[in-house]
Formats: sequence, structure tokens, C-alpha cells
Amino acid sequence: MIKETRNQRRIVRHARVRAKIAGNATKPRLVVFRSNKHLYVQLIDDEKNKVLAAVSDLKMKSKKKGVERAKELAGMMAEKAKKHEVKKIVFDRGGYKYHGQIKVLAEELRAQGIIF
Repeated sequence: MIKETRNQRRIVRHARVRAKIAGNATKPRLVVFRSNKHLYVQLIDDEKNKVLAAVSDLKMKSKKKGVERAKELAGMMAEKAKKHEVKKIVFDRGGYKYHGQIKVLAEELRAQGIIF
């Protein structure tokens, strides 16, 4: 029997969640991806298959790590969402547990006025 890796199990969880949620132009889907080093966030309109806005910590000047980095990314994403006049989103945590960076990102988005 082949043992599944942690990432393979995450992909299965994400597929199960994605079967139930979708974003549209008025309420896009906010997707979070976490690699070993970086954090990526995208606003996606699933009806048009179009990325409305994307933010990652790749080009961030600050050397913040973990939770602090997630807070800063949430602020950047909130600004971009407001430019696109997005007030409501569907939060897609990408199969990750709702704790740590993912939780802080979601809470900071709510604090910035993005509803989900």
C-alpha cells in the first residue's frame, strides 16, 4: 500500500471543498496557497475563469515571517479588493487547517472590511 504524502491529502481536501464553493464577479473566491517559504493569495472569478487580483510575499520588502507576513498580505489584498469594488468574498483555505497564518489572514481581511 502506498502512503500518501501530506500535500496529497491536502489536495484531496481542497478538491472536496472546491466541489461545493465557487466565486463570481460580485462575490469572488479568495484562494490561499502556502508553500514552505511563501504565501500566495488570489481573488478569482470562477464564472469567467479570471484572476481579479493576486498578492504574494515574494516581493515584500519587509523580513517579517509567519503570522506577521500574513497580516501584511491581508492588508495588501484588501486594498486590491477595494479597487475592484469587492466587499464580499468566498474564502477558500486551500485544504489547509484554519489556524496560524490562514486564520490571521482571514481575521485581518475581516478587520479591513471584507465580508465572508
